[in-house]
Amino acid sequence: MKSMVLDRIRTPLRLVELPDPRPAAGQLVIRVEACGVCRTDLHVFDGDLPNPKLPLVLGHEIVGTVEAVGEGAPEDLRGRRVGVPWLGHTCGSCPYCRSGRENLCDDPGFTGYTLDGGFATHVVADAPYAFVLPDGSDPVATAPLLCAGLIGWRSLKMAGDGKAIGLYGFGAAAHILVQVCRWRGQEVYAFTRPDDEAGRRFAMEQGAVWAGSSTETHPLPLDAAILFAPAGELVPQALAAVRKGGTVVCGGIHMSDIPAMPYRLLWGERRLVSVANLTRSDAQEFFGIAKAANVRTVTSTYPLERANEALEDLRAGRLNGAAVIVP
Repeated sequence: MKSMVLDRIRTPLRLVELPDPRPAAGQLVIRVEACGVCRTDLHVFDGDLPNPKLPLVLGHEIVGTVEAVGEGAPEDLRGRRVGVPWLGHTCGSCPYCRSGRENLCDDPGFTGYTLDGGFATHVVADAPYAFVLPDGSDPVATAPLLCAGLIGWRSLKMAGDGKAIGLYGFGAAAHILVQVCRWRGQEVYAFTRPDDEAGRRFAMEQGAVWAGSSTETHPLPLDAAILFAPAGELVPQALAAVRKGGTVVCGGIHMSDIPAMPYRLLWGERRLVSVANLTRSDAQEFFGIAKAANVRTVTSTYPLERANEALEDLRAGRLNGAAVIVP
């Protein structure tokens, strides 16, 4: 098998040939057909997330076909197309797992961080964390749903059912979420970097009712705001944009420090919450919603050996929608 391997933090991924994997008990070997590139991959690459497994294969928005089944894993998964997300393992016994909050597991495994991921021709995954996908599903179009879609959906659930939703940072997650919001009858107000005119046009094309710079005055009080941009300085701005009783959701796994701010921004029973990881029930719920909402992802594809280029294009903001590695 071939993999793009991260040997050290902040060093380019290296294309290497590795032995073909074999599944242990309860595991699957999956031939990767597509793997989305997520901002979390950049956070791992840059060392923003501590103690990754090194050497490491990044990538946690994986779509592929099961080629081998380990002892105890369902044999009928052989030959099926499956998706593998960020959450790759949980202990099943901690208080969080026992209470249905496996996203907060005390001893988790994360695909492309503590477990090898999908920037490769093959990946090994625990069978319970591989989601069977519909026959005929497009691997490239589906890959961004495995994180951008799932985290976006969990964030939207935490934001509530208000009509006016602000999205700060209009990348892979936001371009999926705006389609879900339209289907739910919600209006999306998109906030982008001041120099990102192309991003604002893209947001409007995808169904936002307004798009402007994160420094602009919002056109009306928002019921909720979701931050996908990893910029802590946006938190006070988002709190100032939501009405009393509104919610600001931080949707990323990493964010720069939140600056000091006056208490009046939080007062009025505004809520500031974070989203951590996902649960398997999120996926079961979201895939049906994505189908009902007729979600269509916008993707740019890269061959495996150009994974470094995909990461840098994401970092530089040169992408509309999602980057996807196709081995």
